[in-house]
Amino acid sequence: MALTPDATLGEVGEFGLISELISQFGEIFEGDEHVLVGPGDDAAVLRIKHGHVVVSSDLMVEGRHFRRDWASAADVGHRAAAQNLSDINAMGGTARHLTIGLAAPADLPAAWALDFARGFAEECASVGATVVGGDLTRADQVMIAVTVLGQCFQSPVLRSGAQPGDVLALTGRQGWAAGGLAVLGRGFRSPRVLVEAYRRPEPPYAAGKVAAEAGATALIDVSDGLVSEAGHLAEASGVAIDVRRDAFEIPEPLQAVGAALGADPMQFILSGGDDHALLATFPDTASVPAGWQVVGEVRAGEGVTVDGAEYDGPTGWTHF
Repeated sequence: MALTPDATLGEVGEFGLISELISQFGEIFEGDEHVLVGPGDDAAVLRIKHGHVVVSSDLMVEGRHFRRDWASAADVGHRAAAQNLSDINAMGGTARHLTIGLAAPADLPAAWALDFARGFAEECASVGATVVGGDLTRADQVMIAVTVLGQCFQSPVLRSGAQPGDVLALTGRQGWAAGGLAVLGRGFRSPRVLVEAYRRPEPPYAAGKVAAEAGATALIDVSDGLVSEAGHLAEASGVAIDVRRDAFEIPEPLQAVGAALGADPMQFILSGGDDHALLATFPDTASVPAGWQVVGEVRAGEGVTVDGAEYDGPTGWTHF
């Protein structure tokens, strides 16, 4: 059937929607020399010439990870792509190809699915990545499953390489999306810059490869909270990490939200996720690349402290 503006997924049908989605993604992958077979067959076929293949998967569930009244379909598409592309970035790699699964109620407007696909494709195109396949099914709520494949030309940077004496450094916006989420949770839409940061994160996509080439010893993206992610580095590496509050300047929009909500704006920075900043350890300050900020240090021991003391604030997002 012809796709009308008010058509639902149930009316369009699985194969009708697949046809529309392939047209959304097709212009991108048709020019990708690494794609031998794209969407439309039982599986995609890719070619790799050099380096390592890096793979990651993520889920987004409506009501848990996003709300349709807080973000447009295109925004959700950008967010779904960004969180996966960032995982490859956090290995020091470059994202190349993605597959996407979409489960949704039959009465979901088909236009929502197509706008979602447009936002997803736009975010992928920003790093030169292409969508090569996926799947559709019916569900009681919108659920999105994404797998991303990337490439590392050098050894991937793991969470487990930090050593006592290393410095801890950060690049990218941090705390902005958390501030936007706090605003939305109170029923407001301003400061708009924070709300937009939540709706469409801007991960430092080029920074992971730069960090790897500069000799980063450990690397992770800040998806669930800075203190939480520092804890993952500390646990995987068998070290202690201390974060310094005075290393951060609190942006004016976060100060404004903190004052309006009666909250310490530093908590947005220390516990906020969804900006997908990168957190890394380097052997010394001289090896920290331009654009990175030293925010702490690695010591012998275990766990994470803030200014040398146990952190008693929220540590970030938990999935269960």
